[in-house]
Amino acid sequence: MLAAAVKLADYPPLADAPLHGEARSTTCGSVISLDAETDHEGAISALGVKVRACAVGQAAASLFADHAKGHDLNGIAQSHEGLQAWLKEGAGMPDWPGLELIEPARDYPARHDAILLPWKAAIAALSSATASS
Repeated sequence: MLAAAVKLADYPPLADAPLHGEARSTTCGSVISLDAETDHEGAISALGVKVRACAVGQAAASLFADHAKGHDLNGIAQSHEGLQAWLKEGAGMPDWPGLELIEPARDYPARHDAILLPWKAAIAALSSATASS
């Protein structure tokens, strides 16, 4: 997990990005700020993140950032719903590459919110584009 967290350096904040979203865990206080640019179809074309979270939250943010390009608001929202069901309801692992890395954290409900943060921040960012159009 720590190796994934280190990869966050590959996704520095994008000061000029038109879309911004933030999510905070009420459970642990972790915060993720996400900057995004989208293509003409609304899919993520570039992103940057600023993460203040535990190693699990950092690893989740890294997994998200590694595979978010090409996903639009609907795809991110569906992934979030699948991830939430996997974490909290015991559903099957959703289709997002690399989730097996954070699978051990499923046994720790206090970490679930930290895992969900990157998806929540992306939904907030992409929703701001929808609201302004």
